[in-house]
This record gives sequence, C-alpha cells and structure tokens, in this order.
Amino acid sequence: MVNDIVSAINGVLWGNTISLPGIGGVPILIPMLVFAGFWFSAKLGFLQFRHFGHMFSVMKGSTKGGENGISSFQALCTSLSARVGTGNLAGVAVAISLGGAGSVFWMWMIALLGMATGFAESVLGQLYKVKDDNGEFRGGPAYYIQQGLNKRWLAIAFSLCLFLGYGFIFSAVQANTITDALNNAYGIPTFYSGLVIILVAGAIVVGGLKRIASFAEYIVPFMAVSYVVIALTITLLNIQHVPAVLWDIISSAFGLQEAGAGALGAAIKNGIQRGLYSNEAGSGSVPHAAAGATPNPNHPVSQGYVQMLGVFIDTMVLCTCTAVIILLAGGSQSDQMEGIRLTQSAMETHLGGMGADFVAAAISLFAFTSVVANYAYGESNLHMFKLDHKVGRTVYTTGYLAMILWGSSAALPEVWAMADMALGMMTVINITAIIMLTPTIVAISQHYFARRDAGEKPEYKNGDCEIQGETENGIW
Repeated sequence: MVNDIVSAINGVLWGNTISLPGIGGVPILIPMLVFAGFWFSAKLGFLQFRHFGHMFSVMKGSTKGGENGISSFQALCTSLSARVGTGNLAGVAVAISLGGAGSVFWMWMIALLGMATGFAESVLGQLYKVKDDNGEFRGGPAYYIQQGLNKRWLAIAFSLCLFLGYGFIFSAVQANTITDALNNAYGIPTFYSGLVIILVAGAIVVGGLKRIASFAEYIVPFMAVSYVVIALTITLLNIQHVPAVLWDIISSAFGLQEAGAGALGAAIKNGIQRGLYSNEAGSGSVPHAAAGATPNPNHPVSQGYVQMLGVFIDTMVLCTCTAVIILLAGGSQSDQMEGIRLTQSAMETHLGGMGADFVAAAISLFAFTSVVANYAYGESNLHMFKLDHKVGRTVYTTGYLAMILWGSSAALPEVWAMADMALGMMTVINITAIIMLTPTIVAISQHYFARRDAGEKPEYKNGDCEIQGETENGIW
C-alpha cells in the first residue's frame, strides 16, 4: 500500500507527466524549475550575469562568524557539503550516457538559470531566520512560509518532507554509496564501514551546526580543489583533444549531428534533470545553511550572492570537471544508464589503476560530507516543532545514526523512491512559496542594489523596505 502511494506520487513528480515538442515526456518538476529560473532572472534583472564579479567579492572577509551564527564562508561550505555528492560524479555520467555530450551544455544552462533561484530562496532564508533555544540562527523554507505567508500548515508539510528526506533517507542512501564503493574497491564488509561512518559522523554532528560548519570549512575546499586539479591535469595532458570535445558538446546540444531531433530531446531532458539534481537550486535545502550565517555585509541579500556562487561551483566547475574527464576518455551516449562505473572507467583510462582508487576515495568523501550536512538541515527544522532541546536532539540524532547504519548494508530501491518523493514534494512547496514571496525578494534586493550603487556598505534593519509578513523580533 505504502509503495503504491509512493509510486503514484513519484509518477506525477518525476514521471513523463508533461509532453513538450521535440523533447517528449518530462517530469513536472523540470518545467516548474525552468520557469522559476527564468522568473527570478527576469525579476532581478539577470543579476547572475550583471553582478557576476560581485558574487565573488562578497566572499571577502567572510571567514568570521558572529557569536550566534556561522560565517558566510562556512555557510557556503556547508551548502556545498550537501550539494557536492554522488550527483557530481555519477549524475553527470548518467546524463552523458542517456543524453550524450550535448546534455553537458543544457546542464550549464540550467545552472545559470538556477543561480537566480538559489539567490532568491537564500535571501528569504536569511531574512526570516530565528534564534533557537541555544541562541543559534535557524531558518529555511518552513520559516519563510510561516512568517512570510502565514501558512503554518504548508510550513509543517515542508518540514515533514525535509525530515523524511534530508533527516533520514538521503543519509542512508549516501552511506550505501560509500560502503558499496569501498566494498567493490577493497572488499571491506559494508557493516564495518557503516560502523565507522556513524562513529565519525556522530562525533561531528553532536557539536551542532557550528561544528558541522567547521568540518565543512576545511574538508570542502580540499575536496573541491583536489578534484579540480586532477581534472585540469587530465585536460592539459589531452589539450589537443579539447576543441573536439567542446564542438561535440555544442553540436550535440543543438541536434547538429546525424542523430537529429531524438538526440536533441534526450540531451535537453537529461542535462536539465541531472543539473537540477546536482545543484539543488529551488529544492529548499540550501536556505537552511544560508539562514545560519552572520552575513558580512549585514544584509540578507549578501547570503543570496554567497549561495548563488555555490550553484556556480557545483555545476559550472565540478560537474564540468567530471564531464571533461568522461568525454576525453571517449565516453558517449549508450543504450543503458551508466553511473559511477562510467566515471571510474574514464578515470582509469587517464590514470591507470590509481584511477579506481581515486574515484573510490572521491565518492566516499563527497558522499560523507553530504551525510553530515544532511543532519544540519534536519536539525534546523526541530525548532518548528518545539523540539530544539536536549531530548529532541537526542531522539533525532539517534534516528539519524540508525538510518545510516541500516542504509550502509541495505538494498535501497524502495528507499530511493521515498527519497525522490520527499525531494520532489519539497521542491514543489518551495518553488510555490518563493514565487508567492517575489515582491519581498525584489524589494529587499533593490534595497541592497541601491545602497551598493550609491557607494555605501549595504546594511539592513527591520522597516527599511516593505516585506510580506513579519520577521522575528530582535533578528533584524
């Protein structure tokens, strides 16, 4: 019965629900997220292009957090911890195997649109944040739905979906990915590697958001830089083949090759779908990290720029690295879905036997950072249910660690289905909410733009511009 319900919901969210000319059936979430990207790009004057350089400059002096929050740099690393995972290594491979090289181009396009959506939701996350019983900042879609739209029932619905997905199921899935990779590469029993995961993860998450952010601050830059260096090295060693790879991406993206319209549809559909899955723009996950930050400058919009940068790093940098590695190794569209094995095979082509070891290490580290960040997202919503106290956190942490241990050895097709359902429902609720809150997003963004254009340091406090609903007293 439960499986039937989950399957029916996923059929609407992720099935070929809508038919588009030249593309065929697509999940309802794809046109919804594409619309949101165009909507916020237009409403905000395509700021992801106009303010591209400013997006990086906001990060200056962003390594110091306030007493009650984490730094903007830590917030960026925390969000990247959750974003950067199996989607960057396996998801890109799936897109190429199903949609060909052209899917990479459409992955880039949806990321550029998604930067505006990520900006919008992160501004709201920072604006409508609250303080929990420990005096730390919490926020996310449930908070801006309740405070901005005064719809507690919708806020509760989002929180329940997030608890189901990020609080429990996603971590089980990531743990399964780690243990399976280690078992395949080195023969380590999944139960024992699962025990190690919960011991290490438990030691980190019991320290709350600040310890999680501190962990992410050191691990994520190392992880990302190492991967980029390997990809650049492979690219330079094969520099003579790069022009052909770029032409393959562009020509496949617009159906200029012999396969024609069918290949074009596959490229668009898979590029958009895997790009959205990887960078998470619009799903409502990233605003939790954005809300925890003490921004510099002291304005909600500054966190919009920070998390917009996160979308850029995830897709335009890290996913591109994987795509280049695969395409330079001769990877192409096939008759079956290929994931991490395609990436592993490509890396072995470039690096020999050590390529398999590198992929096993990378997927383990990428997935583990997601496990830790997922805990923070779930914990942020304890405040919604008045459970942000010692007993509430203990129960939540125990369930979270138990799911990791179970997931490390489980066969997860049904759990993946539940995870897809939770993520899909989160996204539908969040996109609906942020579009309804567009007047607030535009008003507070224009307040920031005006101060910046006047050469002033943007600062914000309650009453500076008209917003929907009310923020919690004492925050701004």
